[in-house]
Amino acid sequence: MFRVMALYTNRERLVIFDADGTTVDAFHAIEKTFLNHGMAIGDLDRFQKRRKLLKYLGGLREFPTNLRRQFGKQNRMKLLATLTEVYRQEACLYSGIESLLRTLLDAPDVRVGLVTRNITIEPEATLKCLFNRYGIDLGEFDFVACIPLREDKTVHLRLARESFAINPARAYACGDEYSDYLASVGAGMHPFVVAYGFEDSVRLTRDFGVPGDLLSTSPAEFSDRLLHALDLNVDAVTS
Repeated sequence: MFRVMALYTNRERLVIFDADGTTVDAFHAIEKTFLNHGMAIGDLDRFQKRRKLLKYLGGLREFPTNLRRQFGKQNRMKLLATLTEVYRQEACLYSGIESLLRTLLDAPDVRVGLVTRNITIEPEATLKCLFNRYGIDLGEFDFVACIPLREDKTVHLRLARESFAINPARAYACGDEYSDYLASVGAGMHPFVVAYGFEDSVRLTRDFGVPGDLLSTSPAEFSDRLLHALDLNVDAVTS
């Protein structure tokens, strides 16, 4: 008679969040930054539909001015400094995300992480300031990784999951871009994909083939889906 060895001994769950576009309303922070420098980025609908390299140059109407004012290292550094200040002093979490995070951070058997490509100066310090304004200490998270813009998140998601010995079937990764979806699947985690951030539902499903059943089109829907999956109190967040 064969004896089957248990691969995982704990019953913990793991949830890892992306910051910009999933928990943080990055678009309006970017929009305000651009306006402070005499530029426009267009509306959210057009922003979501642009290819990644063109997102920060605007559409046809905004492109000439934005390109001219972003050209040169000094101009880019000034723009980055303003973006950092906006994030630290004014940027917002999406409605309901504060309560969602607090519910998860207070749950005794849920590990909570953050893996982000936030592009501000000293991004961990930036996010610490932002979350502190909502009464959330970044130190309460079990795992925080701020990675370069072009770096794949997959290895960091897997590292977090393996460091806590979490069963992949009890691990969830939440993001707003196709690359986040790929990283979740690549790390053996269930993806939660939101369509209110950097990419809309049409782009995610039609252009990239992300299953529509995985998408949440609002922060409230995202919170409901995630809490239901974790068997946590939905009413505490949505009421």
